[in-house]
Amino acid sequence: MAPARTYHALTIDEDKCIGCTHCMKACPTEAIRVVNGLAEIWSARCVDCGHCMRACPEKAIYVEQDDLQNAKAFKYRVVLFPAVMIGQFPEKYTEDQIYAALLKIGFTHVFEVEQPIGVLKSSIRQYCRTTENIKPHISTFCPAIVRLIQIKYPSLTDNMIQRKAPHDLGAHFAINELKKQGANEDEIGLFYVTPCNAKITSVKSPVGEKESIVDGIINMNTLYNKVMQAIDDKEVPDTSSQRQNLTRDGILWSLTRGESVHFGERSMAIDGIHNVIRFLERLENEEVPDIDFLELRACDQSCAGGIMMTGNRFLTVERLESRAKRYPPAWKLQQSDPVKNSKEIKQKLVADKIVPRPAFSLDKDRVRALEKMNKAQRIICFLPGIDCGACGAPNCQALAEDMVNGRAKMSDCIFLQQMWEDEGRISTDKAFRNVEKKWGEKRFQADCNKRGKRNEGF
Repeated sequence: MAPARTYHALTIDEDKCIGCTHCMKACPTEAIRVVNGLAEIWSARCVDCGHCMRACPEKAIYVEQDDLQNAKAFKYRVVLFPAVMIGQFPEKYTEDQIYAALLKIGFTHVFEVEQPIGVLKSSIRQYCRTTENIKPHISTFCPAIVRLIQIKYPSLTDNMIQRKAPHDLGAHFAINELKKQGANEDEIGLFYVTPCNAKITSVKSPVGEKESIVDGIINMNTLYNKVMQAIDDKEVPDTSSQRQNLTRDGILWSLTRGESVHFGERSMAIDGIHNVIRFLERLENEEVPDIDFLELRACDQSCAGGIMMTGNRFLTVERLESRAKRYPPAWKLQQSDPVKNSKEIKQKLVADKIVPRPAFSLDKDRVRALEKMNKAQRIICFLPGIDCGACGAPNCQALAEDMVNGRAKMSDCIFLQQMWEDEGRISTDKAFRNVEKKWGEKRFQADCNKRGKRNEGF
């Protein structure tokens, strides 16, 4: 049976894309090529980190979301959001105002997914104790990092903790709470507010479970605008009962070191996917010994720097740290934690084993892969090595690998093509047609409306 196709949240608007290569250069997994003047994402290598979307000057890369109108189909409409969302709002708005605005928008229940974080923390500790022979333990909190390890560092998949993310725990907890109040499970609609596109992928195409129980995804920047329109400064109801299990640990969990501080004598927190890649290279080469726990996040400042966030990530961190001081640590609520003794919730915390999905090997057959690697190295001898991207690949190494896999040819390099043209090995017409095929027929026509030119914006 063929593996299910992985869902990706990132989409390229071909009407806006100009093939400028910004996204191709920014992609940490070299998952983007330019074909016929347009960016093209290779599904097998994409980890949904969102760096391409952040880099695109034309706003040609976007993330789709579910229609909020879908919530109307449910009697109980639960909005699940990470605590980091509260940090987006200016300090003048209280938690009660934000919660009340969410209810005003049309949700019946508001739930911060990190409320039962004490249960997740205990479960991770138990997992680490029972698997002491496998170190370092690597957090599975960030879905972009999970997929990065699957495709680029498959030898480290055994190190990944088999526990689900807070939004999964929060969803199960919300269902349990509503069922206690008499709701039927099929009447409950769960809508998760995401700070990044990687978490959309983790819901639509989860790793470590067959399917997510979340019914819909809402982009945080979209909901932020709706909340700002709905916030009322006058009569604000007391909504504290809807966050009675929220703790300091939960509020800080999605920030850098919010997780690693609780585990292991020697734990490390690394944010920013390029920093993570450099560290994982050393870890895979056994250059980093004796690490107990690794918290790896794709975004700078972790979820505070998510692509769907509207505010400055540093101000968001400051607001959350200030907010956390008003809440007790998780251990103080352990005795009254409503899910502490829930066997059902604890069982649902356990994720399936994460399997490798290597996408960087040149061939599935090891012998053929070595042959292709040697061939690529010989090809690189003839390439200029300036990594200009004019061939439609991010660098000369990537172009050589594309060649040995039949996705590119030597004439894609404009420097080699120019040299062959000078030597009479290729005609000027054929050389120009090759360039047009890569960059599009209209690429070299004068256009005063393009970015930075005379008529930009007209």
